[in-house]
Amino acid sequence: MPLHRQSKPPSGLPSEARVLVIGNSAAGKSTLARRLARAVGGPHIELDALHWGPNWQPREDFARSVDEASRGPRWVADGNYSSVRQALWPRATTVVWLNYSLPRTFWRGLRRTAHRWLTRQELWSGNRESIRTTLFSRDSILWWILATHANRRREFASLRATSEFSQLTWIEFTSPRLAEEWLGALEASCG
Repeated sequence: MPLHRQSKPPSGLPSEARVLVIGNSAAGKSTLARRLARAVGGPHIELDALHWGPNWQPREDFARSVDEASRGPRWVADGNYSSVRQALWPRATTVVWLNYSLPRTFWRGLRRTAHRWLTRQELWSGNRESIRTTLFSRDSILWWILATHANRRREFASLRATSEFSQLTWIEFTSPRLAEEWLGALEASCG
């Protein structure tokens, strides 16, 4: 399975690109995926939006919603939900892995969460992040970033190495600057 790292990732994607954007929490998956979806001319499938119902409760129809959303010839999905991997990954053509360092993702998570508190930004299904849950709870996104970073890296490296998803082309970025350069070039080439 082809792997492209940092220095010269491919500027183009297949005409019927079905792209998975993965990485640790707060790496910027959704932001990159939204722009990438516009560039490839397909829908953006935000797995968090399909997963989270009101009061931070998982939706019972999550797997069905993901299956339906990913049936088209081109799309860009972002998220790390292993529960829907068997629906998404066999259909995908490309994985974009935002493999950033722990200090970088933690800082991005802290900054993003502070912005959401201050603006009272509504997330999925009317949910909002709060100071109490972010700083004083085991459900804290900041705690989640710290607790899962190393495991996510091992998990994604293992998935890349397996033959189970051998149809996938992997594009790995170790810094936001490299991802931005690639995405900018792709957007320019798509007009």
